[in-house]
Amino acid sequence: MKKASFLLGISVLLWSCGGAKKTASRPGPPKIHVEGTVPESAKGPEASAEAPTGPAVEDTRADAIIETALSYAGVKYRYGGTTRKGMDCSGLLYVSFLEHDYPLPRSSHLLAEEGRQVALSELQPGDLLFFKTLRRAKNINHVGLVVEVGDGEVRFIHSTTSRGVIVSSLREGYWNHAFVKATRIF
Repeated sequence: MKKASFLLGISVLLWSCGGAKKTASRPGPPKIHVEGTVPESAKGPEASAEAPTGPAVEDTRADAIIETALSYAGVKYRYGGTTRKGMDCSGLLYVSFLEHDYPLPRSSHLLAEEGRQVALSELQPGDLLFFKTLRRAKNINHVGLVVEVGDGEVRFIHSTTSRGVIVSSLREGYWNHAFVKATRIF
């Protein structure tokens, strides 16, 4: 009985934050472009000294959070991990948002209650994608951060049990099938 409970516990840990299916990732961080932002080098002397507000600030925050998340690419998976020694899916988002003074819940299913739901056609970099990777899962058990949207493709960074922190495409059959919803935090 103890052995069966142990094996069940181990299997839940291995599948709790992403499936074991291999996913494709492109080498290096993806090129990220957020419409509506103006690079600092393109701003003229007439740029206001007042603190900016509105969509451009949100885009800048999203870019910074994405950059932080991408800096963890290649880190191995570790259940409950929040360091470069090991990271799980919700840990990746927790650390990336917290570094930019935006605390989030630590678990995927609680993260899914944050922000407002958005349609796939309205996705932007910085939005969160939620998945159920277990056949009979009652709760969301995996989360990723959108890093790029374009040409009908959504690329997101997440931590998988088999490959650690990687960038995947929502076009991939496994992730497309397991997708539940998307939310926007800011």
